[in-house]
Amino acid sequence: QVQLVESGGGLVEAGGSLKLTCRAADAVFKEVTMAWYRQAAGKERELVGNISRSGPPNYAESVKGRFTISRDIAENTVYLQMNNLKPEDTAIYYCNAGARYWGHGTQVTVSS
Repeated sequence: QVQLVESGGGLVEAGGSLKLTCRAADAVFKEVTMAWYRQAAGKERELVGNISRSGPPNYAESVKGRFTISRDIAENTVYLQMNNLKPEDTAIYYCNAGARYWGHGTQVTVSS
């Protein structure tokens, strides 16, 4: 069964940092584009950014310059480093693999 497990969420003050981790249980994820999405309360899920197997990452305009996506192919892991967090970054963050598989999400709350 396909499995993605996110971790690293939590409560942080505005201006702080968090690093999210998504571990994939299947080696097939080495070949697909990995992405981070987020969904704030009462809003639709939105793309935060993605990274292909070999290309540079892409970011939503709202997080450019603050968030960094990276991946460790050997470890089937993708990371989301979030700096200078803002209250509007508060959401559940989801890992996605190949535009098909989803993790269960991890809550990020940024206090003002």
